[in-house]
Amino acid sequence: MCLLPCFRYAQVASIPILLVVAGISRGDDFQPDQSKLPTPPPENAIILFDGDGICRFVNMEGDEHNWPIEDGAITSTRKDGKRSVNHICSTVHFRDADIHAEFMLPENGSGNSGVYIHGNYELQVIRTDPDKKKLDKGDAGAIYGFHPPLVNAAKGPGEWQVYDIRYTAPRRDESGKIVKEGSVTTWLNGKKTQDNAAFGEPRSTYHPFRYHTTDYLRKIYVRQNRTGVGPVFLQDHDNATKFRNVWIVPRDDLAGPYEAE
Repeated sequence: MCLLPCFRYAQVASIPILLVVAGISRGDDFQPDQSKLPTPPPENAIILFDGDGICRFVNMEGDEHNWPIEDGAITSTRKDGKRSVNHICSTVHFRDADIHAEFMLPENGSGNSGVYIHGNYELQVIRTDPDKKKLDKGDAGAIYGFHPPLVNAAKGPGEWQVYDIRYTAPRRDESGKIVKEGSVTTWLNGKKTQDNAAFGEPRSTYHPFRYHTTDYLRKIYVRQNRTGVGPVFLQDHDNATKFRNVWIVPRDDLAGPYEAE
């Protein structure tokens, strides 16, 4: 159960809808300050989770999730105590945005989780040996299945870590075909791990819109392919990974609360 009030999609209409059309900048000028955690969100951020009353996430059915919230953090949790797919989905949708999330790996297990942008592209959260030299597409800092991290920025379990992600969504034509690839620049724990890394169609069959998906998500997926606007998910992968201080800064005028049709 949620230990703090959790906003449903019908309750987020009061969030600021930001108009930041001017100057969509490339990822190469994106250098967030990750020197102090938790990082205070900027004034133009939309808060998704602050651990102190704001929780703009629902479960995959669009209902209240069962991830527990304690001491300002939300913890990835199985559904009904069984191994299952139990991601949580933001009720704020966006197209291009800077995304901030802080996380802590559990002492036991791989800590496997992730930040699923638009349910299609996963920024990997997992235990990676900080001394590992040859990195692959499944290590911390990777765009899972697309690009390994440029450098090893991993920290061990029990330490707070931080992702800052500049995300530019793919552009699609009226038929749904990608006509311009998307890209991300990411910083993990003070190191640039992706630099304008490009991606096209999703590659994994295990992402939220394709594996154990729901009617709620199917409707979002249709709308997302039409508009380029969608949610961010925090991944459940059977590990008690904690998240805190999750927010976005939209980079266009398309961000806002999603209301289920």
